Amino acid sequence: MTCSAPPSAVLHCGNYRLDLARPLIMGIVNVTPDSFSDGGLHARTDTAVAHARALLAAGADILDIGGESTRPGAEPVPLSEELDRVIPVIEALAGEGVLLSIDTYKPEVMRAAVAAGAGMINDVFGLRQPGALEAAAGTDAAVCVMHMQGTPQTMQAAPVYTDVVAEVAAFLSERVAACQAAGIARDRIVVDPGFGFGKTTAHNIALLRGLGEIVRRTGRPLLAGLSRKSVLGRITTREKATDRVAASVASGLVAVQNGARILRVHDVDATLDMVRVWQALEEAA
Repeated sequence: MTCSAPPSAVLHCGNYRLDLARPLIMGIVNVTPDSFSDGGLHARTDTAVAHARALLAAGADILDIGGESTRPGAEPVPLSEELDRVIPVIEALAGEGVLLSIDTYKPEVMRAAVAAGAGMINDVFGLRQPGALEAAAGTDAAVCVMHMQGTPQTMQAAPVYTDVVAEVAAFLSERVAACQAAGIARDRIVVDPGFGFGKTTAHNIALLRGLGEIVRRTGRPLLAGLSRKSVLGRITTREKATDRVAASVASGLVAVQNGARILRVHDVDATLDMVRVWQALEEAA
């Protein structure tokens, strides 16, 4: 059963207003030497900017720029190094006429990125780090709050839930309330169930099936990030992340059918083909 966001839903992101009547595609720009998906191919400013422009040409609606890997076991990056990685990329892309998102949990990076031109803050810690909520509230950027059990260093050790859908929905509802209490308008908030962040294969499958319940309980647009993740490798037996494009598109379709309005992906062109087919069927119904 399809469980979609209201057709009139609009996300306020700084100077941008995103119409969520159709699913939007967020292209991933990893400015890191240790990304699980691209092995540091875009770790320099020039290669990251070129990749970002290629994603735009392929049809990305949003670019998500990150300077610290959050794959299982990843080590934190010093603040100065993260700033050196992401700010030049944001400055170079600020005139491209597209919403830029900063993938960070550090308050200092949030503020610097928004000042440089970002209109969304995408935080894997759900704005729970000291000062993060206040930093985000002090901007006019949209925020994406994600669920994660543990930290990137520990999250896949032995994740346990009694009811993963109910627990993730309750956590995200609490973060939405915390954001609003801090002064972040409701129409600036997106939620992310955090596929692969402190979840087993069974947990991820249950979440994908239960996205509609999370949308219902949080009342906010949902971002799904399944692209090339290891859970898809386990399901398909595809060891290489770059061999998981078909699985990524398939899981993205299920996410859209269950209410996701933003898909965070590596493979923009293939995902856009899927969204266009889905949209044509929806409009013909």
